[in-house]
Amino acid sequence: MNVIVGQSGGPTAVINASLAGVYQAAVNSGAKKVYGMKNGIAGLLSEKIVLLNEVLDDDLKIELLKRTPSSFLGSCRYKLKSFETDTTEYEKVFSLLKKYEIECFFYIGGNDSMDTIAKLSAYGKKIGSNVRFVGVPKTIDNDLMITDHTPGYGSAAKFVATTMKEIIRDATVYGTEYVTIVEIMGRNAGWLTAASALARGGDCDGVDMICLPEIPFTVEGFIRKVAEMQKKKNSIVIAVSEGVKLPDGRYVCELSDNVQDVDSFGHKKLTGTARFLANECAKRLKTKTRAIELSTLQRCSGHLASRTDITEAYQVGGAAVLAAVSGQSGVAITLDRISDKPYQCKTGVVDVNKIANYEKKIPIEWINETHTDMEQAFLDYARPLIQAELPPFYVDGLPYHITLKA
Repeated sequence: MNVIVGQSGGPTAVINASLAGVYQAAVNSGAKKVYGMKNGIAGLLSEKIVLLNEVLDDDLKIELLKRTPSSFLGSCRYKLKSFETDTTEYEKVFSLLKKYEIECFFYIGGNDSMDTIAKLSAYGKKIGSNVRFVGVPKTIDNDLMITDHTPGYGSAAKFVATTMKEIIRDATVYGTEYVTIVEIMGRNAGWLTAASALARGGDCDGVDMICLPEIPFTVEGFIRKVAEMQKKKNSIVIAVSEGVKLPDGRYVCELSDNVQDVDSFGHKKLTGTARFLANECAKRLKTKTRAIELSTLQRCSGHLASRTDITEAYQVGGAAVLAAVSGQSGVAITLDRISDKPYQCKTGVVDVNKIANYEKKIPIEWINETHTDMEQAFLDYARPLIQAELPPFYVDGLPYHITLKA
């Protein structure tokens, strides 16, 4: 058989480990050729295809791939039209699959990528195609349904918690009144922002407030809480999700002067929340402030990747191949937790329609009563995912990454 694999959506520190898992499992299962889509489904529609057998031709390159952050094959944010109204894209995709004699199609991505798998598998079923379509989960947002967690989240959570500890250390050196607001990714689910709670420990008091999209947000309430905290300590560090919303549904960042672009899926590109809130604190409380956006750093920091995360990312890639080889299509791979102590997790398979276009949010009972911190249940959930390290290979003092030549 021949297979093809692509990567889509926002990169992570471990998405290439899933690519390595797909590639090795496919080769071990007897695949003659393993093709890669350059820039996801958008690249496939332009027939931008690479033969991975020629690129990943030794074990060292595969191991290097597992430790290289971001999307080796490139990515896209491309929404397929409904084939009920327009079959042009689908006819193009399936003609290419036939041309390259593809039997299995793997797509590594988040919610929107699962939508692509759902649509392609449904169209394939409609026309009687034998191509099998399997989704491989990925997203630092950790907002996919059914699966306990998503590859990419553990490493991003490790980076967030580590960085928050370092920011807290920096914020306490002067002993003067200061409010530091750190903006963390998370559109409608606050899993990544919640990870800042992991910073608390014997050597660190942790962040002073956590603001999540799951809880309606008011600027007045925020300022009031900051003012109360300032009565007890000089330096305050706050973790705020980029996606915090006002009671009327607007994002807080929409109150700023930033232009909010929209992607092909209709998602507003969020930025400026921390800067807006820092300015409000400075004006209303007459205090010094600092706004920090972790931005892409939190999703591409391979030097802080979790070994647990890399291992599981590799495993879901392999599990996707096994599902396809066994004849399954229109499915996605999940991670199913067996226990917390000791931490144990296995892979599963689920109908992709149970994941596509749904969002998993943090259980409200995992957020404390004042909506400023996380309960122990969240810490027990998240802490196993950040364990251990698998450092990059270093050359001349810097991480060395494998890249795909143009």
